[in-house]
Amino acid sequence: MLERVNGLKVSANTIERICMEVGDELASAAEHDWQGILDGEAVLPQVAVVSCDGGRIRTRKANCGPGIHLECTGWNETKNAIFVSASSDTSSSDPQPRPPSCFLNRNHVAGLTETAKTKENAGRDSPLLGSQKSPPKQPGKRRQPKHKPKKIHRTLISSMRNSRVFGVQMDREARRRKFDQASRRVFVADGLSCNWTIHAEHFRGDVAILDFTHAVSYLHRGSIACFGQGVEAWENYKRWMILTWQGKVAEVIEERLVHQSRLGEAPADAGEDDPRAQLRQIIGYLKNNLDRMHYARYRCEGLPTTSAWMESAVKEINYRTKGTEMFWNHPAGAEAILQIRAASLSDDDRLARFLARRPGSARIRKANQIATIAA
Repeated sequence: MLERVNGLKVSANTIERICMEVGDELASAAEHDWQGILDGEAVLPQVAVVSCDGGRIRTRKANCGPGIHLECTGWNETKNAIFVSASSDTSSSDPQPRPPSCFLNRNHVAGLTETAKTKENAGRDSPLLGSQKSPPKQPGKRRQPKHKPKKIHRTLISSMRNSRVFGVQMDREARRRKFDQASRRVFVADGLSCNWTIHAEHFRGDVAILDFTHAVSYLHRGSIACFGQGVEAWENYKRWMILTWQGKVAEVIEERLVHQSRLGEAPADAGEDDPRAQLRQIIGYLKNNLDRMHYARYRCEGLPTTSAWMESAVKEINYRTKGTEMFWNHPAGAEAILQIRAASLSDDDRLARFLARRPGSARIRKANQIATIAA
């Protein structure tokens, strides 16, 4: 692009070297709370929304020469988090007692279920990840319900570090944004245990919310486990989904326990396709997340019920890190790009501000030259 715009040709090796340097420097700047880069007092948010999600990129073993040289299945996990300052209205009664029509669309729900199932399978690629199609939107401008949080300002972080280290990074970013001082604080995630470990260790005071879309996938799978494929399964899914939307998850669990008794206990050697084993897993999932599924109350408090902002951000990050037949030869290079990509997508222009102050930029070099001449 530089060559096409102004005739300045830069080699791929130079770009790679600079990206590696900048990625490391951005990580270091974050560890020091962006001192000297993000100056000024952070604005206290009305609603502070924290959400995290994992991604997957393809990697090769480093320093193995030509060839594929995949490590295990060639997949490596990325960690991503979003921090959104938002605003919303509260209400004394449920402002949206009926669920959105998309959760009553069979094709849409089937896509959500398949995506969630594949996402949990760490050893398999998925053409559906982040690509399921929503039902067509109705013509005309849709009004945003007042209870739904409106995004004002967002920042992102992304890394290949493990969840324990990433939790510390999330805590640091949230405190820098004054999220710990907000009157309404929420942590939204899917059902992966590592997400809720981060919540317990660093965001215990935040309202914990299980992403409703993720819950829908389990409700749909549970209906198929109980009734097989057909009209009866779909009708029961709709009823259970509406009960869950209204925060009546305990009723759903009780009904599924009845069906579990009807089907019988799964034997110890039951495969993952055994409906009895699936139903046992799904009931356990609902029980474990029961205290994170009070969706009617969350809507009254003007809090989000899905991790849609996080899912959208993961797609934006993946535009630069994941693609068809795209492999990373060096995980360190992927880490650098994740740091740069997250900084470039943050609303506070942290990447531009960092580069403007980075030694070697035209502005700083000119200032240093002036100072030298004056001396």
